[in-house]
Amino acid sequence: MPAPRIVHGLDELRTLAGQEIAVSPWREITQELIDRFAELSGDRQWIHVDPARCAAESPFGRTIAHGFLTLSLLSELSREAFAVEGDFKLRVNYGFNRVRFVSPVPSGSRIRARFAVQGVKEIEATLLVTVEVEGVSKPAVAAEWLIRFY
Repeated sequence: MPAPRIVHGLDELRTLAGQEIAVSPWREITQELIDRFAELSGDRQWIHVDPARCAAESPFGRTIAHGFLTLSLLSELSREAFAVEGDFKLRVNYGFNRVRFVSPVPSGSRIRARFAVQGVKEIEATLLVTVEVEGVSKPAVAAEWLIRFY
């Protein structure tokens, strides 16, 4: 796996506004991962956890990952893709302005995330994130993610 891109401080991040700054490595979405998330979240809807029923009844033909599972992987995917180093101790997920679950993530597929800087104001960066499913033209997730640096 390639090393994450290093961005040297918020000033450099600010200069990258409007540009894609990093793409994460591919990450497989296994049924085991989906089942573990279902157990943790309490969302055991059959489209996520019942492969036999999905094969028979689902328009997707197999189970699909929870949208919130895919969203929760953004922290890991971003750490694998880039790091902002500077005069601060930590970065904090500050939330989302927008999140859309555009297309499903079938079990057994691979995803990756693309990160672009929308803007940086004082200690807050807004990233445009697109999660892709390998071999699928439409993204799985499109989001505007806010991160604060303290």
